[in-house]
Amino acid sequence: MLASDHANFWNARYSDAGEDYLFGIAPARFVAVHGGLFATGNTVLSVADGEGRNSVWLAQQGLQVTALEVSTVALRKARQLARVNQVDVEFIEANALDFAWPQACFDHVLGVFIQFATATEREALFQGMKQAVKPGGLLLLHGYTPKQLEYRTGGPSAIENLYTNGMLQAAFADFEIIELREYEDDLAEGVAHRGRSALIDLVARRPADSAN
Repeated sequence: MLASDHANFWNARYSDAGEDYLFGIAPARFVAVHGGLFATGNTVLSVADGEGRNSVWLAQQGLQVTALEVSTVALRKARQLARVNQVDVEFIEANALDFAWPQACFDHVLGVFIQFATATEREALFQGMKQAVKPGGLLLLHGYTPKQLEYRTGGPSAIENLYTNGMLQAAFADFEIIELREYEDDLAEGVAHRGRSALIDLVARRPADSAN
């Protein structure tokens, strides 16, 4: 899909919610549960951040947050959420699939439900995210497993876009995997993620001695 197609698709989805927030304004439970991994002043890159629920919460915790998002509609809502909560977030309008990833710039890189990437696109996306993490820093990923297709409570409809333990173990074999688990939970995140869900979490550390 072209960058313009991604932007059009997500602009339409976020516009359908009107002034409401499609995924709500509270952070993903995964982000809040792992909040203890972040220290005040740490730098965080939130990939495909959407309407700001995760980036704004992270900024409220005292982190220096940069957020990538392709949708201008989502960015407008995210900036409004940051203003209401009186925090600073560096919002960047960019498609994560063709973003010029920096080298070893962030203490943490976060991806929450970024399963818009096809199997072919995913390799480059993950490589860019890994590249952006400082040696010794963390990469955090939260998404759906193939069982989610049975629940249909959110996420992509294409099975190849979903994650498994084996897939993530292979993709992050060059990182130290701290946490990797599949589980089920009930989500209530706006109107888009509601109900029983098949989830997977990854927390992985870039080796401290890895090259930039």
